[in-house]
Amino acid sequence: MPEPTAPVTELASQYVSQVTNDLEHNVKEQERITDEIAALEEQLAALQHDHTILVSMQEALGVVTSVGAPATTEAPVVPAPRKQSTTAPDTTTGAASRTVSGTRRAPKKATAEQAEPKKRSAKKPSVTKSATKKAAGQTAQPTLVELVRRHLAAQQEPRSAAEVSEALGKAHPEREIQTKVIRTTLENLVARNSAQRSKQGSSVFYTLPTASVPAPAKTEESQPGAGE
Repeated sequence: MPEPTAPVTELASQYVSQVTNDLEHNVKEQERITDEIAALEEQLAALQHDHTILVSMQEALGVVTSVGAPATTEAPVVPAPRKQSTTAPDTTTGAASRTVSGTRRAPKKATAEQAEPKKRSAKKPSVTKSATKKAAGQTAQPTLVELVRRHLAAQQEPRSAAEVSEALGKAHPEREIQTKVIRTTLENLVARNSAQRSKQGSSVFYTLPTASVPAPAKTEESQPGAGE
């Protein structure tokens, strides 16, 4: 009687060893795929961050581009597999019913199409007007360069890039104001002699040139004095 026990025990040990190896392999594969997903998510986040900065820099430089934002910013969702129907549809009955229903819908569709052009012609002007208003609103929005220049013109003392960024962020919360982009904009103004840069220790401050600040009020006041 003890003789059949040995092969059974050996076979069971082989199954246990195989299952253990397969389980370890499964766990390692899960860890590998998880690491790959994490790396891809980090790359996607870095690309989205760079995209935001590049768009802000284009806006600061006054460049108009047709390149838009990506369609989605979230991780792609893998769709679940479709369930296959276990019963085949009756194609003969379905075709016959579709033919009858199609014949019934044909007269109704013809009648509806006759009345449809009037409705469409009445709706088109409103759509065009709304699109025109929307385009006009987008065109009237000042650029980042104009906002920076107006802010410096309103200040009596030089301002750092961080101070300009904080002030514009509070004044325009709907726009993504970043210190790095503001600093780039200020440096571009300095390069075009539209702003002046000064250093106080390790800090850099910006201001508009004295000659570029108009003073119409003083000119008008000085004219009557000259006449007298």
